[in-house]
Amino acid sequence: MRQMMTCVARSGGPARPSACATVFLLMLCGAAAGARPGDFQVIGPGGGGAMFNPTISPHDPRVALISCDMTGAYITHDGGASWRMFSLRGTVRFFAFDPMQPQTMYAGVTGLWRSTDGGESWNLVWPKPAAIEAVEMNSDHADEKIIAKPDPMGEIVALAIDPSDSRILFAAGRKALFVSHDAGATWNRQARLTEAPQRLWTRAGVAWAAGPHGVAEVRGGQAAAHPAPAGVVFTDISGGFPANGAPVFYGVSEKGAFVSRDAGAAWSAIQLPGSGAVVRAVAASLQHPESAYVSYGQLKLDGQTWLGVARTRDTGRTWSLVWKEAKAAAPNVHDAWITERLGTDWGENPLALGAAGQDPELCYGTDFGRAMRTVDGGAHWGGVYSRRVPGGDWTTTGLDVTTNYGIHFDPFNLKRRFITFTDIGLFRSEDGGQSWTRSVDGVPREWTNTTYWIEFDPEVRGRMWGAMSYTHDLPRPKMWRRAPVLSYKGGVCRSEDGGHTWKVSNAGMPETAPTHILLDQRSPKSGRVLYVAAFGRGVYKSSDGGQTWHAKNAGITQKEPFAWRLAQASDGSLYVLLARRSEHGSIGDAADGAVYKSVDGAETWSRVGLPAGVNGPNGLAIDPRDPRRMYLAAWARAAGTHGDGGGIYLTTDAGMSWRAVLDRDRHVYDVTIDPRNPGLLYAAGFESSAWRSTDRGEHWTRIPGFNFKWAHRVIPDPEDAGKVYITTFGGSVWHGLVDGADQAIDIVTPQMQPGK
Repeated sequence: MRQMMTCVARSGGPARPSACATVFLLMLCGAAAGARPGDFQVIGPGGGGAMFNPTISPHDPRVALISCDMTGAYITHDGGASWRMFSLRGTVRFFAFDPMQPQTMYAGVTGLWRSTDGGESWNLVWPKPAAIEAVEMNSDHADEKIIAKPDPMGEIVALAIDPSDSRILFAAGRKALFVSHDAGATWNRQARLTEAPQRLWTRAGVAWAAGPHGVAEVRGGQAAAHPAPAGVVFTDISGGFPANGAPVFYGVSEKGAFVSRDAGAAWSAIQLPGSGAVVRAVAASLQHPESAYVSYGQLKLDGQTWLGVARTRDTGRTWSLVWKEAKAAAPNVHDAWITERLGTDWGENPLALGAAGQDPELCYGTDFGRAMRTVDGGAHWGGVYSRRVPGGDWTTTGLDVTTNYGIHFDPFNLKRRFITFTDIGLFRSEDGGQSWTRSVDGVPREWTNTTYWIEFDPEVRGRMWGAMSYTHDLPRPKMWRRAPVLSYKGGVCRSEDGGHTWKVSNAGMPETAPTHILLDQRSPKSGRVLYVAAFGRGVYKSSDGGQTWHAKNAGITQKEPFAWRLAQASDGSLYVLLARRSEHGSIGDAADGAVYKSVDGAETWSRVGLPAGVNGPNGLAIDPRDPRRMYLAAWARAAGTHGDGGGIYLTTDAGMSWRAVLDRDRHVYDVTIDPRNPGLLYAAGFESSAWRSTDRGEHWTRIPGFNFKWAHRVIPDPEDAGKVYITTFGGSVWHGLVDGADQAIDIVTPQMQPGK
C-alpha cells in the first residue's frame, strides 16, 4: 500500500494551494492486508451497516467493488471470500471498470478517482490537482469539498467509458454531460441535462443518461428525452445492450417496476408474483439485459409477507422469486451471523444489486448489514461479509460497516474481550479476538441497538456493567435533531458471568441514552461507586454497585444537559463533558458544550473554563501522576476552511489556562493515555488520521497505515506495547503497529513521490 498523506488548512486561512494539491497526487489506502504500514488489520464480526454500489469487473468475475455510507470502500479479488477496505476520504457514489484495461477502475467521491493497478492505489483525475485551491473540511462530519478553479463540471454523479476506446470518458454533472478524449485530462461540455442522472452508458459516441424522470439519449451534442411513465419517479435504474436490438432499461419506483425494450421510448409495468410488492433496487446484466434482478419487500403471497429478490430471464415478461424469505430463513439463502442473531428482516431486502455484465448468473445484493452473492442466478445466495471460524464464532471477511466506541478487555481473562458497537450492540470474543458473537442476552430488546461503554469490576471475576441504548451515533447532531432527548430509551445493565448474560440495573434512573459509565476505582468491593453520563439528563451516581441510581446535577446550568463523557483524576476529582447542542458551533450561546468538575463525588459541580474559541469538548484525559495536567479533545466549529476551535489542548493547572498542542486535526474525538507510560498519548478524529505523542502531548506525529476517514479513539493493546486498536465511526476496529509514527508525513511537496 502507498501511504496516504493529508493536506490540512492551517489556522488563519486556507492551506497553500501547492500543499493542498499534493494530497491528491498521492495514493490513498489500499493494499492487501498485511501490506499496510503497521500491518493494520480490521477486526470484528463483519457487516453491520448499509452497503451500496456492488460493481463487478467485466474482465474477472472474482473482482468486485462495494461502497458504504460510512466512507469505506471495499474490493475483492477472490469472489467475495476476502475484502480489502480502502478510503478515498469520502462516500463513494459510483464505481466504473475500464472495459478495455483490466487493472483500471474509477470511483466517484468528492472528485473523480482512478486506479490503474487493480485498486492498489488511487489518484485524483478531476479536478486537476494543480487547480486545487483548498479542501473545505469544516462540517460536523469533516466532510470534504474540493475547491478548484477552473472546475466547469462541479460534482460528478455518473461516469461511462467508451468500450472501444478507454481514453473517451463521459461524465455527468448535476445538469450537464461532459466528454473527455484524453482519459480525463480535459473535458468539454457535450449537452445540457434536465436532471442529475443515476446511471450513464455509452456506445459508439452515443450516451444514455438515466435519471429519476427517464432516459436522455445524447447524440451529437443534443439530448433527446425519453420520459418515465406518467407520474413515475425512478429511485433506481439499470440497463444493458443486447447483441442485437435497442438498449434495454429497467426502473423501480414507488409505483412499481418498469421495463423499456426500446431504449426508453416506451415502458411496460412489471408484474411480480403475488401482490403489494414494494421494489427497491434493480440490476440488469450489461451484455445480457434479458436477465435482470429486482429487490422487493412486503410481497403478499400464500398468506405470508415476503422479502427478497426476483429474477427475469425474458426481459421482464415473467419473474421468479429466487430469494424469498418471511420469518424463517429460506433454504437457499445461507447467511452468516445476522440472520442467526438478528433475524431475516433486520438487513431487509437489498438496497442495491449488481449483476455481472458478462455472466447473468452472477449477482451481488447489499442491504443494511450484509453483502450477499449468487453465482447460479439466484438458486443459492451466500453471505460474503462474514465467515465462521472453525470451532469458534464469526469473523469479518473485510466488509465492515460498523461504528464502535471501544474495545474492552476482561481483566481476569484477556482472551475475553468486547467491542461496544452501534446498531448491532455488544459483541464478545472468547478466543482473543479471532471470532465474535453478539453478547446481549438479557438486555431489553429496545436497548440492544447500541452499547456505548462497559466497565469491569477489578476485583470480582465476571462482574461488569454496560451502558445500553436504543439511540445510536451520539453525540452527532443528526441524532438529537430527530427526537427529543428525553424520549431516548436505554439504561444500565449488569452481568455477573463475564457478559454472557445481563440484567437491567437501572432503579432510580429514567430511561435515557447512557453514553459512558465510570467506576470509581477507590470504592470498596461491597459498595462500588459508579457514575453514568446520561445524554439529556446529566449525571447519575450509584453507591451500591449499580442497583440504585440518583441524579447528581447540582451546579450544572444547562437545561437537559448533554452529558457525554466522564473522567476521574488520581485525586478523586470528577469531570463531566457536555456535548455541544449546536451543529455548527456558534460560539457563546446556550448551545455551547461545557466541562464541569466535582470534588465531592458529584454532589456539586463547578464549570471549568475552556480554551478561547472552543465550545465542542469531546474527550478529556488526565495524567495519572499529575491531576492538574489534562488533555482536551475538541470538535471544530463550522468556520473557516478547516473549522476553528478544534484539536487538542493542554492544561497544567486543572483548566485555569490552556494552550493548543495539535491543530492539524481539528475534529479530534478523544485523547488516550497509555496506562503503561503516561508520557505516551494517542488521539484520533474525523480527518483520516490517528496521532501519537511521546512527550506528554507537546508534539504529535501521525500513525502510518491508518487513514479511515472517521476515527473515534485509540486504545493501546494491553498484550503488545507496540500495537494499538483504533475504533471508528463506520469502519469497525483497526489493529496494528505504531512503530515508525515519527516518520509519518502529513504535507509533502509536489516533487515527492509516495512510497510503497
